[in-house]
Amino acid sequence: ITFKPDDTIFSVTEYDYETLSSRMRELAYLNKGVRLNITDRRNRNEQGEFVHDSFYSTEGLKEFVQFLDASREPLTETPIYIDTEKDGVPVEVAMQYNTSFSENVHSYVNNINTIEGGTHLTGFSSALTRSINEYGRQFGFLKASDTNLKSEDVRESLAAVISVKLVEPQFEGQTKSKLGNSEVRGI
Repeated sequence: ITFKPDDTIFSVTEYDYETLSSRMRELAYLNKGVRLNITDRRNRNEQGEFVHDSFYSTEGLKEFVQFLDASREPLTETPIYIDTEKDGVPVEVAMQYNTSFSENVHSYVNNINTIEGGTHLTGFSSALTRSINEYGRQFGFLKASDTNLKSEDVRESLAAVISVKLVEPQFEGQTKSKLGNSEVRGI
């Protein structure tokens, strides 16, 4: 697809290559097996060729988590990866803990970055917390008298990408930054 903005419609017609390139990389991770190319015909590199990048991912979200977490030391060799479908909703998750203390969790609906999260992120966080608490009790890391770990504690040091595909997503607000579909929380 070649796109040139119409200045009678768009107030900004000069695009930032790095912004577009970053989005193409993100889309390649979210859609494994799809090659995305970007060429900037306004600028040339040192060899005199147009500035160009090509993005392709064979492992999708697993590679995305590793890319997002590249500056941190992971606690496992490869990310935990889940690719499933429930009630007709494809769900894909990749996550990996690291030695830092910061949380780095990204959520998407139909390739749209839901910066404010939403029901899919709430459901993921609840399920992860519940699973870790159950595991801790089952294997004696948590005693019956211990309080459950909190969600923010479980997400500490976590890098994760959550992606769901919905036929009829319901977003809160015009920016589509938060998912509102209540049925997705349980999925």
